[in-house]
This record gives sequence, structure tokens and C-alpha cells, in this order.
Amino acid sequence: MSNRHLAFWPDGQPLQLTVPQTNLFYNVEVSATRFPDKPYILFYDTPITYAEFKQEAEHIAGYLEQVCHVTRGDRVLLFMQNSPQFVLAYYAILRANAVVVPVNPMNLTGELRHYLTDTGAKAAIVAQDIFAQMSPLLDEGLDHILVAAYSDYLKRPTDLKLPEFVSAPRMQLGGPGVSLWSEVLSRRLQPGPLTAGPDDLCVMPYTSGTTGHPKGCMHTHRGTMASIVASMQWFNTHQDSVTLSVLPFFHVTGMQGSMSGPLYYGSTMVLLPRWDRDVVAQCIARYKIATLQLISTMVVDLLANPKIEDYDLSSLRGIRGGGAAMPEAVAQKLNDLLGVPYVEGYGMSETIAATHINPANRPKKQCLGIPIYGVDSRVVDPTDFHELPASEVGEIIISAPNVMQGYWNNPQATKEVFIEIDGKRFLRTGDLARVDEDGYFFMVDRLKRMINASGFKVWPAEVEAMLYQHPAIHEACVIAARDPKRGETVKAVIVLRDAFRDKVRAQEIIDWAHAHMAAYKIPRIVQFVDALPKSSTGKLQWRQLQQQENNRSPAG
Repeated sequence: MSNRHLAFWPDGQPLQLTVPQTNLFYNVEVSATRFPDKPYILFYDTPITYAEFKQEAEHIAGYLEQVCHVTRGDRVLLFMQNSPQFVLAYYAILRANAVVVPVNPMNLTGELRHYLTDTGAKAAIVAQDIFAQMSPLLDEGLDHILVAAYSDYLKRPTDLKLPEFVSAPRMQLGGPGVSLWSEVLSRRLQPGPLTAGPDDLCVMPYTSGTTGHPKGCMHTHRGTMASIVASMQWFNTHQDSVTLSVLPFFHVTGMQGSMSGPLYYGSTMVLLPRWDRDVVAQCIARYKIATLQLISTMVVDLLANPKIEDYDLSSLRGIRGGGAAMPEAVAQKLNDLLGVPYVEGYGMSETIAATHINPANRPKKQCLGIPIYGVDSRVVDPTDFHELPASEVGEIIISAPNVMQGYWNNPQATKEVFIEIDGKRFLRTGDLARVDEDGYFFMVDRLKRMINASGFKVWPAEVEAMLYQHPAIHEACVIAARDPKRGETVKAVIVLRDAFRDKVRAQEIIDWAHAHMAAYKIPRIVQFVDALPKSSTGKLQWRQLQQQENNRSPAG
């Protein structure tokens, strides 16, 4: 790996980090001991102190162990929006020496079924507004569901606008295997010893890819801890920092930088379940927030607020994010209007958040950044893996402390994604990039099929697999289409079965998709064709369709 980027290394930062060799729950014990009366979470002006957080997480862990019979290494599904309960459940699962499986709350029952069967989970912790999506699985191997109502943690008056799903009163859900969060806490059960060590599995976020089914990325406590410490230290976080946490916690960026990072340092997070530009601006002003993580579409919406000058946002020192490149014009407007830079980074589910971040004092626009502490990242020829010189385009490969162990229950996929060079194990990212003369990485294209819609990764093969369940669809190919707001959106090119030709409309396919898959995966555009292009061996030529789409005008 070239060391050109070290000329721009942040002042005072070490090249390597010494990472605590502990279970992640130990961070709760340390911060609760140091700062018992300090708020860890502020939820619509209701504080939850570190001492309260530790106590409640332990009671939930006790229930998981004694009632749900969760044991060391078991997987537990976590299915809810950002909320105090998400954070408490996450750390309660770890306190029970088990493994967190965070699931996108937009998923529907058919999608959840794969998570259940693949992980072998016997318990799930779910929000009441999406309980109906998980409850059918109680007849399919799931033994226990703990159901939470977000409004249980609205204990103080607030003038902040509340989403309806947050303010909704607790529902008296019940039945075999169903327990309410309030009942769980009232039992005040204590867990057994904390025995999971740094090399035990900690969390398994799922990612898809070139096959139709999502794959679980196995991360240990050691690797997850390395990612937390790195992202916090890079931005000089300290115990008196106040973070606005609005990126989704089920995704690794929000999970690490906005949820677990503040806990590690004993700082405070202002937690929002969903993006609302006015509430975000109110919270920045009220709590004097200096930095926050936002994806580019959130920044665009924040700057488009006609009332933005009504809020005192002078405490802001920077906004950081990733997932999709920030348009240069928007970054400039952010700097002109608020006087703060947008600092981009790069990571993936397989690395449990960032491996590359721009130096805060010298960021480059639309840039992935430079490899951070202990990261060996190279741009290589994807055929023979020799490292390429500056400016040449190749595949990013990464060797780092926070790279996953492999894919759960999928040794073949694990074998395909790792290579060995110079005695080191490297992850193949499937992303094509170039490195400039300063050692900064810039994304160019993707080696693998993926659509980036407002920061959500959509894997065409997964959407195609679901579309084939529609009785009218003979063949389907999913590609990316330009979208002025989302950056990219999902387009399905479809061949109908003969019996359905001229009888099915595009909107019917879209409506069907709404009922069968998460909203961000749904094709917004459906095009019917007589045939899909194929190679001489019968392989679908998706690149040809993608190129045709890329050649269209933005409006076309």
C-alpha cells in the first residue's frame, strides 16, 4: 500500500490504535460507573441516564436468559426504528452473551423469514408498529417476541413534533410467546455472568449481493470495538460531546458512529427515530450539537428548509457521512450557508462501518477519504490483484482490524470474497476506485451489481428473486435509473408470460411489490419488453440494459 496519504494524516493522531480487549457491554459498565447521572440518551427531551440504561439493559438480558432461554452465541433478531428500546435491546442481547442481528424495520414477513431460518434465532425484539410483520413467524420456529412501544420513553413534556408511530400508546398485544417490554422490565430479572470475550461473535448485520438472499456478516467484539474507537477518535470525540443520532441504527454507519460511539466515550446522544428537518434544526440549536452524521439527501433537505435561518445552528462544526457521494454544489452551499464542511467516509457491512475517512482539516469533495488506523487498502487489478499506480482504476481491497470473519452459514461466499496477498487476508469490496497523487480514494464504479437509492443499498438479484414470485412475470432484470432526489432508483425491465401480455400494467407490478418487499427496494419504474438480452450461453446481459439506461437523458 502506498503511504502518500500519511502527508495529510490528522495532527496528533497515531497511525495505529490500541483497542480494548473486552466484550462490548463492558463499555456500558465503564460509562455507568464514571457518569451514572449523566444522560446517555435524550429522546424528545426525556433523558435516560447511564445508570438507568445499565440497569434496564441488565433486566432485559435477565429475561432473555431466564424466560427466552437465550444462551451464549445464540442469535436474537432486533427489528425496530431508532429508539431507546433499540439501544437497550442491542446491549441487553450482548449482556446475555448472545449475538445481535439488526434487521431493517422496512422489511416484510417474507423477507424476515430468511433472517429467521438462516440465523436459527429463537427470540426477537420488535416494535409494536411492525409487530404484525414478525408475528406470523411464531408458527415457524420463533419462540419469543418482546414487543416495545416507543411512547413508554416519552416521560417529559416536549414541544418537538412527534411522529404518530412514536406517540402511539402502548397496545396490549399478547398470545403464546409474546411479552410486552413493560412486563419484561417489571420482572427485574438479573442475568448470569458476562462470559463472551473479544473473539466471540457480537453482531451480524445482513447484506445482499450477487445472489438473491442476504448474507450475515460475522463481527466479533474485538472487530466491532476497533471500528467504534477508530471513528470516534478520528473526529476527536470526548465525554462532553453531544451527538445527534438520526441515521438508522440497524445500518452499520448509524450503529457505530451515532449509537455505540457516544456510549464508549460516555457522551450524550440526542436520538431521533426518523428524519425531520425542523426537529433536527431545533435539536441542534437546543443542545448545541457540534457534529452529526447525515447522508447526502438529508443535507439537501436541511438546506432546502425555507426556515433554516430561523434556527441558531452556530454550534455546528461539521457534518460527516457516506453511503452516496455528496454533490459538489450541495457541499458548497452547506459551507456557504452554515460555514461547515461535509466530511465523507467509506465503509460497508463487511467492515462494520468506516475504513476510509477524509481528514477533517483537509477533506476532498466526492471523495472516500484515506485509509484510517491500521487499514491496509489497495486498488488492484481485479483479475490478478496486482496493485495499480495512482489514477488507474481497479478494485478496492481491504485488510483491517474491523473486517468481518466471514458470512454466516455460507462458506462458499466467504471463500469468494477473501484473497491472500503478502500473507495478509484482504476483503474484496467489489467497488472500483482510483487513488490520486495524495493517496485519497475516489469511487468510480461498481464491479458488482448494486443500486444506491438515497444511501440504501439495493441488490438487483434480491429484487429479481422476489419479482419472480409474481404469476405474470416470465423474466426480470433490475437496473439503476437516474433520480434527481434519490441519486439512483430501482427500475425493473420485465418480460411477461404470454397469457398476461397486454393485460398487466406497470402500476400493478409496482403495487404488488409494495405488498411483498421493503419500500426502498420497490421498482419505481417498470418497463415491459419482448425479450431480455442474453449471451450465447444464455446468461442475462444486465450490463447492456444498464448501459442503455445510462445513455438516456436524465428526464428520459
